[in-house]
Amino acid sequence: MGKLIIAHDLGTTGNKATLFSEEGEKIASEFFGYDTYFPDALSVEQNAEDYWEAVVCSTRRLLEKGKVKKEDIGVISFSGQMMGALPVDKNGQPLYRILIWADRRGVEEVEWIKERIGEDRIYQLTGHRLSANYSLAKILWFRNHLPEIYNKAHKFLLAKDFVVFRLTGQWATDFSDASGTNLFDLARETWSEEILEKVNIEEDKLPPLYPSTMVVGEVTKEAGEECGLLPGTPVVIGGGDGPCAACGAGVVGEGEAYLYLGSSSWIAFASSQPFYDPEKRTFTFHHLEKGLFMPTGTMQSAGGSYQWCRDALCEREKILAQELGVSAYQLMDLEASKVPPGCDGLLFLPYLLGERAPWWNPHARGAFIGLTPSHNKPYLIRSVLEGVSLNLRIILDAFREQGLCPDALRLIGGGAKGDFWSNLLAQVLGVEILRPRYLEEATSLGAAIAGGVGVGIFKGLEVAKELIEIEDHFSPRAETVETYNRLYPIFKKAYLSLLPVFDDLSSF
Repeated sequence: MGKLIIAHDLGTTGNKATLFSEEGEKIASEFFGYDTYFPDALSVEQNAEDYWEAVVCSTRRLLEKGKVKKEDIGVISFSGQMMGALPVDKNGQPLYRILIWADRRGVEEVEWIKERIGEDRIYQLTGHRLSANYSLAKILWFRNHLPEIYNKAHKFLLAKDFVVFRLTGQWATDFSDASGTNLFDLARETWSEEILEKVNIEEDKLPPLYPSTMVVGEVTKEAGEECGLLPGTPVVIGGGDGPCAACGAGVVGEGEAYLYLGSSSWIAFASSQPFYDPEKRTFTFHHLEKGLFMPTGTMQSAGGSYQWCRDALCEREKILAQELGVSAYQLMDLEASKVPPGCDGLLFLPYLLGERAPWWNPHARGAFIGLTPSHNKPYLIRSVLEGVSLNLRIILDAFREQGLCPDALRLIGGGAKGDFWSNLLAQVLGVEILRPRYLEEATSLGAAIAGGVGVGIFKGLEVAKELIEIEDHFSPRAETVETYNRLYPIFKKAYLSLLPVFDDLSSF
C-alpha cells in the first residue's frame, strides 16, 4: 500500500484537494469551484452532483500535478461543510439540491420542535441551540413542504457523506459532522432516540455513525475509473470542517485552543467533556475521535467585515495593490498600523450579518460609534479589526468564566496571514498567539491526519503535535493590553445600548 494521503475539503465555494506525504508535508493541491443557488432570502442550495464532479476533476489534476501514481495513494479522507441536508434514494441519487449550512428556511419547523422539546433540553442533548441552520429543521422542511421527496428519501446525507457513498457504495457519517445536525446525542455519541421519537423521524433515514478515523469502505472499480484512483484504495470518513481544522491546528489535547480567522471566525477547544454554557452563548461539536469534544463560539462576520471595509472604503488601496502585485489587505494593514490602539475612542460593531456568539441576534447591525472630524480612513480600517477582535474576546471570556482559560491560541485561516492583525489579537485577547506553518490548509491537514490514523500511517491524532510547526509567536504587551481592557466594557455597552435600534431597523 502507498503512503501518500489525499484529503478532500468540500467547502462552501468549492473542493480543495490536497496531497500529503506520510510526514504531513503538502506535496500539491488543487481547487475546483461550484455554484451556490439562492431561491429566496432564506434558501441556500447546492447541487450535490457538483461535489462529485469537483472530487473527480481535482483528484485527477492532483495526481498529475504531484507526479504520483495511483498506486502511491494509501488513503483518501474528507473534511466537509457541516449542517446540510441532502435527500438521496436507495441508489444514492440526489432527489433535490442539498440545503447547505446557510439555509434558514426551516423557521416554522424550529417553532414546531420547541413545542415538543424544550430549548434547554435540545442544548443539553446536542450541545447546540435549536436553529433553522441545522439539519433537523431542514429535514422537517422536506417532510412538510415536499412530502413526496421526504417519503422517497432513503437517507439524508451531509456533503462529504454523499461523496463517500459515490466512492465506496457505503452509507456513513462521523460523530463530528453528525454533531452539527441537532439530532446527535453528544454524551452518548449516538443519534438521539429522544429527539427522533419526538419529531417522528425514522433513524433509518440517517446514515450509520463512525469515528472520524474509521475506514468505511474502498474505492469501487467504477469510481476508480472516474477519478483515476486504484480500486480498493481505503476511504476514511473524516470529519466536519471545524473539527478537522482543530486537528490541523494541532488542537487535540485537553484545554488546547485555536482561533480560525476567515470570513466568519470561531474560537474552539479540545475537551474530554462537552461544555454547556449557562447562557447558551457557546456550543459543542464532537471532535475527530471518540470521547473528545470541541467547545466552540463563532461569530458571523470577521474577515467578512474586513472584506467589506476593503470593498466599501478602500478602492484606492485595491487599485494600488493590483499595480504593485500585493494584497490590498497588506496596504490596509500598513495604514491601520499608523493609528494608536483604541483609535482615539472610535468603535466598530462587526455585526454586518447579525450575530451568533455571543449575542445570538439576527437583527444586530454593523456600526461605527464615536466618529469625530479627526477620524480618517486609517482609523476606520483599524477600528474594523479592533471591533472583530473585541467581539472574539467576548467569546473567549464566555469560556474563561467557566474555567477554560488557554495560555495561547493557535491562529489559522486566511485572515491569519497578516502580522498586524495577528499581533492585534494578542493584545486584545491578552493571550499569546501561535501561528502554524499551514494556515489555509489546516482543515485539509486535519482530514489527512484522520485518514492516516485510519490506515495506520499515523499512530493517533496526537501526531498532530509533531506534524504542525509553529512559525510565529505574537505576545501581549502590558501597556497595549490595558488600553483594550478599558475599551472592552465600552464595546459591550455599545451593543447593548443599541438593541432597541436594531429591533426597530429590522422592519426595513
